[in-house]
Amino acid sequence: MDFKKQKPIYLQIADTMCERILSEEWRQGERIASVREVAEQLGVNPNTALRSFDYLQSAEIIFNRRGVGYFVSDNAKSLALNLQREYFLNEELPYIASQMRVLGLSFDDLKHHAQNA
Repeated sequence: MDFKKQKPIYLQIADTMCERILSEEWRQGERIASVREVAEQLGVNPNTALRSFDYLQSAEIIFNRRGVGYFVSDNAKSLALNLQREYFLNEELPYIASQMRVLGLSFDDLKHHAQNA
């Protein structure tokens, strides 16, 4: 996984986990990879992966059954979608809007490029 400098790694891992839930690769009620497995898959320190798990658990997207592992919550898909939307609207969109103003781009310009992408 290629990490971006401007966003903490644990949040980028949480984003990846949310994407797996939103794409239904991980379904509600299903057991997910362990902290150690995620850390190994992504080449990060287990403490960093644990921070991602804690973040998603505090958002009630995943939950832990002590001694068994982590599972996807029943309403994880809608919670993950809301979490991703909120982050985009509060963190990414202001930067994008600022860049658009600086570069003299309009929403029509974006619409044109999005349709051709």
